Amino acid sequence: MAKEILNEKEALRMEAIEETVSKTDRFYNENKKTIWTVCGVLVVAALAILAYVKLVYQPKCAEASQQAFPAEQLFADGEYELALNGDGNILGLAGVISEYGRKAGAAVCLEAGICALNIGEYEQALEYLKKYNGKEPILAARAIACQGDAYAGLEKYADAVSAYLKAASRADNVFAAGYLLKAGILSEQLGDKAKALSCYKKIKDEYSNSVEAYDIDKYITRVEAE
Repeated sequence: MAKEILNEKEALRMEAIEETVSKTDRFYNENKKTIWTVCGVLVVAALAILAYVKLVYQPKCAEASQQAFPAEQLFADGEYELALNGDGNILGLAGVISEYGRKAGAAVCLEAGICALNIGEYEQALEYLKKYNGKEPILAARAIACQGDAYAGLEKYADAVSAYLKAASRADNVFAAGYLLKAGILSEQLGDKAKALSCYKKIKDEYSNSVEAYDIDKYITRVEAE
């Protein structure tokens, strides 16, 4: 009896498979022209994308990197204005971004933002820093903290505090203590003693080995006394 039931189930399964195959064959026969047309279009599109990447995009990226290299050397040397704007002989990071976008790499936006920040061009700094989309957590946090510096330069202190706190939460490393200290100091200036105290205590509790923690007690004592 059990054998008969198994045979019946197997027969039903085979019948279902045959019906599915039959439907598939029928669908293919009815739509094969459309199917092959779509496949042809996809193949042509894939080849076009591959050709663009190989023949246009990659050479442009290489050209952008070449153009950015002298400016990046100046950036590394602390020649921020020359690095950003060039001198007629080199393009400068601003020119590279204008002409190539981010084809020279995500770092050009961060470097351009830091250059603008260092020469007091805060609005321009924000424009570049907000374009930075690097994935490395420490650099991503630095870009956000630099936005905080730019907001502070523009006297938009509440925005600066938000940026510093966001930077501190983005990368949990020794640099976070510096971001928290800046947030705490500005929070004090804004009259938000609770937020300032929270920043200082977080430095003391979570970043006790940082430089900022060495004398953080004086900040905590000052706020608590007030």
